[in-house]
Amino acid sequence: MKPDRGGRVRCTYDMEGLEELISSLLEASERGAAIIVEGIRDRRALRSLGVRGPVILASRHPALNLAEEVARQYDEIVVLTDWDDKGEEMARNLEQHLQWARAHADLEIRSRLKKLVRKEIKDVESLSIYVERVREQYGT
Repeated sequence: MKPDRGGRVRCTYDMEGLEELISSLLEASERGAAIIVEGIRDRRALRSLGVRGPVILASRHPALNLAEEVARQYDEIVVLTDWDDKGEEMARNLEQHLQWARAHADLEIRSRLKKLVRKEIKDVESLSIYVERVREQYGT
């Protein structure tokens, strides 16, 4: 996060858009969607945001095995990897493997989040703190 000289988080996006994406993520979780993240800190960040459904760690499984297992167990799958080079590659690989396993990978939330926050944060693990600070700053 890049605070300004006064310690406030600089916002270069639409606050309503961010809240809408967080709501979409929470709704998907409530419907029982599996949310795939890279690591344990990402899972913690989502739990802090209120995600209660399954959050699966991609770093613990080979992509093909993970895709097959998730495709068997879940009807809805959200891929939410970081927006750095490693996260981009992981998202592409997971999408391909999930397609091969005849499952649909939802990358829309990730894509829209990336566009909204990539100037301020680069990963999912920073998301909960970032959202909290922005909400405090803007009183939402």
